[in-house]
Amino acid sequence: MLSLMYGYSDSTGNLSRRSVVPPWRTFPLLYLISGDTILLMIDRMLIDTLNLQARNFAIRWKDTIRKHPQLKHYNNMDDGTLIEEDVGFYPMLARTLDRGLDRSLVGDFFVKKAKERMRSGFPMSEVIYALSLDQDMVIEFLMTEFAPENPMRMYQSMGALTRVAEFCLLGSFYISKGFLEETYTHMINHDEVSEELLKKYFKDDFFFKKD
Repeated sequence: MLSLMYGYSDSTGNLSRRSVVPPWRTFPLLYLISGDTILLMIDRMLIDTLNLQARNFAIRWKDTIRKHPQLKHYNNMDDGTLIEEDVGFYPMLARTLDRGLDRSLVGDFFVKKAKERMRSGFPMSEVIYALSLDQDMVIEFLMTEFAPENPMRMYQSMGALTRVAEFCLLGSFYISKGFLEETYTHMINHDEVSEELLKKYFKDDFFFKKD
């Protein structure tokens, strides 16, 4: 069960429900409590920015992709298609920061993306690298535009960075699953490889959700 509480952070970053340090050395914060876990709530401005400025983030990502010639398949896409490819990442991240991690929802998002890229001939390495550039876009925003002149936001950004990294790490996990699942089903349906032989080498428990 989730509940909200107000707490304080002292200048050393310690969290408590009642602060014993002088009030001018504390920052009022809002926490999300789930069982024995206390999570620092993410500033609403960050969540709204990820939602409302998703296309602007995707344009930055597209420009970064163009600087990485090793991402050959992405660089063969025109600008508009490349932007559309990325624009859905930021609302999904915002939802996760706002409501907590839904593994089924996040998994479905990244597995579908991976399967689409697999069908289009992309190597898995490029898709995971492109995801790391998404993470870089968000980190750059947090550290250069969102937090620098606001002590409370800087403190909140530390928690946000961890959660963004966890989201992208989980994304890499499900991208790998998506590629393997699509390879598995393609080999059964088109290459006439026996399921028994495939199960010998494909050890993953696949998502197998309908597209």
